[in-house]
Amino acid sequence: MSVVSDKLQGDMDKTKDIHEVGIVGYKGAQAAAVLGMTDLLTAADGFARKMHAIDHPLLRVSHWTREDGRAAPERLFDSDPGIGGSRPTVIVIPPGLGDPLPEHEAKFYADWLLSEHSRGAALCSICKGAFLLGETGLLAGRTVTTHWTYEEQLASRFPDIKVNTDRLIIDDGDILTAGGVMAWIDLSLILIERFLGPNIMVETAGAFLVDPPGRKQSYYRGFSPRLNHGDDSILKVQHWLQLTGGKEMRLAALAEQAGLEPRTFMRRFQKATGHTAGDVQRLRINRARDLLQLTRDPIDSIAWDVHYSDPSAFRRIFTRIIGLSPTEYRRRFRAGPNGNGT
Repeated sequence: MSVVSDKLQGDMDKTKDIHEVGIVGYKGAQAAAVLGMTDLLTAADGFARKMHAIDHPLLRVSHWTREDGRAAPERLFDSDPGIGGSRPTVIVIPPGLGDPLPEHEAKFYADWLLSEHSRGAALCSICKGAFLLGETGLLAGRTVTTHWTYEEQLASRFPDIKVNTDRLIIDDGDILTAGGVMAWIDLSLILIERFLGPNIMVETAGAFLVDPPGRKQSYYRGFSPRLNHGDDSILKVQHWLQLTGGKEMRLAALAEQAGLEPRTFMRRFQKATGHTAGDVQRLRINRARDLLQLTRDPIDSIAWDVHYSDPSAFRRIFTRIIGLSPTEYRRRFRAGPNGNGT
């Protein structure tokens, strides 16, 4: 081989080991997420290069967007432009500001995403990016997540998908969806672990002073009951529950407040609110979260304050709904000295 061909062969061998994360810069995409992911991923690549004593990248980052008049997005940024062309291993749709992309604009991205997925690229969405990913049709029959405030809107727009907003990340291998606006941090760390290994992921998380993946949206999600459903009998019960803090939660008492038979009440309550009658436990738990964050009251006392006579039952229900025990929740979220606040 000539010197030139040897170099070409060496460059081709290097690119086999490189994984490229392409980030879609659609109109309204959150710049902080695009740039933040770029920083995390390129830093992780630097740690990996140092660990393996190599001078070529293992994780490459590119930005893709569609210019007016073009049929598909094009690469506008490349963290390692000297390597040559490649296709993204993973494509990430970041969170967006404002309304989701209109369908006619989303179609151009959806067609490109479908094409790249058929070539083997994994697809990821963060928060409102799920609406764009939904246009591909690849989410049909899958369980996905987005920010919990968009749960109803996403389910309404794409009725053939299942939405679970208690989870921050849902990883199906070829499709990953992430919940809140800041979930790009968790998603970045998951991709770093996937391509560079757990040691590099932990080193990157430590360097940026962020927690490794494992959080849930349920840690942060408040209980926001649906009140605009138009069922006056159910609305009357909801107002009564809010007024009393969920002190009385027996089915017979709730049905009596609505003026309905218990079975009729259960059916109409779920249809109107999207929750079962048992979910009104969340009213009590939501109040308990506030007390855990803002007071130093003993947990048994808080259980009594939110109408649980059995503290062990309170702990069990709190853990089931929130995903953390009351003690763990207080340790993580309590405001003021010795808590997360200052």
